[in-house]
Amino acid sequence: MTDAQTALPPKLQNIVSMFKSMPKAMRLQALLDYARKLPEPPQQYLDHPEFMQPVPECTSPFFLITEREGDAVHMHFKVPAEAPTVRGYAGILKEALDGESADTILNVPDQFYMDMGLSELITPMRMRGMGAILMRLKGELRDEGAQNQPHQPGQES
Repeated sequence: MTDAQTALPPKLQNIVSMFKSMPKAMRLQALLDYARKLPEPPQQYLDHPEFMQPVPECTSPFFLITEREGDAVHMHFKVPAEAPTVRGYAGILKEALDGESADTILNVPDQFYMDMGLSELITPMRMRGMGAILMRLKGELRDEGAQNQPHQPGQES
């Protein structure tokens, strides 16, 4: 087992293992299934998309936002149906990481998706977009964490 596999939360490890063990033709179908299962963001974000963060590295319009509920992080993605592979990747992230702690998500290896056998099916540009989505998600969690740190006396504001 590699370090990347040991660092994956259980749900994500199960998804990665499932994809890795599937025949190539079934991997694409499974990714499209995740695309279909991705829920729309809550209505407040559909009404006010300016609250969602863009992922400009994606060739498709892709937006995300995270919400905290105690230690749990909930993530929402807005991805057009015309971008099924990227939407499928968002569906995987939603299913595997929604409700996990920020630390758990921040510790997911940046290129875990390379172990899923998708590079044979998806263009390098789309694969880079997948990496960018995870990096933006982690960046948003880091930014939130910095904003939520208590102000220490003697520190500049």
